[in-house]
Amino acid sequence: SLSVTIVLCGICQWCQRKLGKRYKTSLETVGTPDSSRGRGEKKTIKLPAAGKAVNTAPVPGQTQQHDESDRKTEPRSSVSDLVNSLTSEMLMLSPGSEDDEGHDSSSRENLGRIQFSVGYNFQESTLTVKIMKAQELPAKDFSGTSDPFVKIYLLPDKKHKLETKVKRKNLNPHWNETFLFEGFPYEKVVQRVLYLQVLDYDRFSRNDPIGEVSIPLNKIDLTQMQTFWKDLKPCSDGSGSRGELLLSLCYNPSANSIVVNIIKARNLKAMDIGGTSDPYVKVWLMYKDKRVEKKKTVVMKRCLNPVFNESFAFDIPTERLRETTIVITVMDKDRLSRNDVIGKIYLSWKSGPGEVKHWKDMIARPRQAVAQWHQLKA
Repeated sequence: SLSVTIVLCGICQWCQRKLGKRYKTSLETVGTPDSSRGRGEKKTIKLPAAGKAVNTAPVPGQTQQHDESDRKTEPRSSVSDLVNSLTSEMLMLSPGSEDDEGHDSSSRENLGRIQFSVGYNFQESTLTVKIMKAQELPAKDFSGTSDPFVKIYLLPDKKHKLETKVKRKNLNPHWNETFLFEGFPYEKVVQRVLYLQVLDYDRFSRNDPIGEVSIPLNKIDLTQMQTFWKDLKPCSDGSGSRGELLLSLCYNPSANSIVVNIIKARNLKAMDIGGTSDPYVKVWLMYKDKRVEKKKTVVMKRCLNPVFNESFAFDIPTERLRETTIVITVMDKDRLSRNDVIGKIYLSWKSGPGEVKHWKDMIARPRQAVAQWHQLKA
């Protein structure tokens, strides 16, 4: 029997319903909730292959990485069918940039990399997966950091999964967590694809995908534990591309201002039943995670490749540049219900590689409009 005590804030019924629903989902999914205090608890999942998956606690006496994480209670990100087709790499194009030196890495978004090990014990019919660490993860939060954790699947089974702890405000997290898929026959194991998805935990909204890795288990030697370093690739969330946005930034240090020119978009995701969208763009100026000023374009009716050509000026003192973020959100206007988010872009010193490059190009070329295409993200 499992006794659970939930302390509710008592502020509103909505909060109680949300917390109650999320905690119930957690218990149904992983059995025993994990927490930052109960590090010795095990998580068990009964698999279709008559096996079970267990997250084992670290061996006593081993050095532990400092962990100030929380457990997530409701899985919110979907996993696309990656058995037959893996995601293609997103390209970040920067037209007009003089800093490109012909290297492939200049146009490829760096999502970081992850270290893990995997092996199979034939005597115990157990598959072991150890998530060790990640490096150079992109920042997903306004504060210029992320709260990463890892989901582990054995595809094509997408209903059952295991998760690591959340590492707060860490772009180079160390997990050192071991997961055992016990009672799992070898002939079943080699039919599976090990799928790791790294996400940024968000307490108040949907978790943001950071990147993914997929390895067919019939392609590796499982007779002993093998350790891998793999570059993360863009996540396939089943929704397809959200489209791209071309915009320019112009920094005027003498006037302490940045002019954002929303030029045009292409291949926007259709959000309406008729296979189209009514897009417009919101531009938020953020300082130290606080909203300062908002501006927006006109709505372009029934158009997936709109041309805006609208400019917005923001007053930004030089000493505030490093704490400033410009958030670009492409929206779909809906007359009868809430407007839908098509995709977002975060521009600052501390965003993703493509965004940081655009920001630095803007600083390096004062009084010049520096244009760049950006892939819209969830």
